[in-house]
Amino acid sequence: MPYALYAIRYATREARRAEHFIGGDPHDAPMPMDYFTWVAVGADGLAVVIDTGFDEAMSRKRKREFLRCPVESLRLVGVDPDTVEDVVLTHLHYDHVGNFARFPKARFHLQEPELAYATGPYMRHHGLNHPYEVEDVCGVLRLNYAGRVVFYNGRSTLFPGIELHLVGGHSGGLQFVTVETARGKVVIASDSAHYYENLDSRRPFSIAFHLGKMHDAFDGLLAAAPRSHIVPGHDPKVMALYPPPSPALAGQVVRLDVEPRGD
Repeated sequence: MPYALYAIRYATREARRAEHFIGGDPHDAPMPMDYFTWVAVGADGLAVVIDTGFDEAMSRKRKREFLRCPVESLRLVGVDPDTVEDVVLTHLHYDHVGNFARFPKARFHLQEPELAYATGPYMRHHGLNHPYEVEDVCGVLRLNYAGRVVFYNGRSTLFPGIELHLVGGHSGGLQFVTVETARGKVVIASDSAHYYENLDSRRPFSIAFHLGKMHDAFDGLLAAAPRSHIVPGHDPKVMALYPPPSPALAGQVVRLDVEPRGD
């Protein structure tokens, strides 16, 4: 069945181009980064949240500009976080898993290699553990002990029309999500492509666990859907390309289940 699909922009930061490509970039120019959470809503009322963002305290710690609470912002598209039963965690970096405790009824859907990576020997390296918050990782472990984490190890169907795709690369168990919408299959790339330019230029983002798998992830994204149906994880262009659900939500929420305006 087709889903309505939304991106909610909850934070941003100023950045430079050299920060976003392995090996840097010859152009010393601004390249801001936006932070999103996503939600797919079915006609039957099923709501699947994809990533849970971070809170205002974490924005201060990480020096990000906090715009709005990503959890409370779900209400802007008619989703009550207190009743959400399914949350996909694309990976366990701080900006994708914070706020998990704000979903009291939810099951959390995670690739098994991601938890193994986030709790394994590679986390002794600062360059790899820096995007994680240890309390978030411990919180997911506690959720697992409570029977609230559903693990996968590869491509899986979550619900009819929603599939999970293990790619790794950026982290040990990164996954992207495909969602059937009125315009066809849409890919929530998460951090398998931070920006359109990462994908288009085949230059991976600067935080990398396995460079080869990052390149394979680009292939996986393009095999899953046309490029115009791929939504990168942090690109401010998303807010310009897609329309808001209503004029009042401009700059806050965009619809991904309609064709982009062109890029």
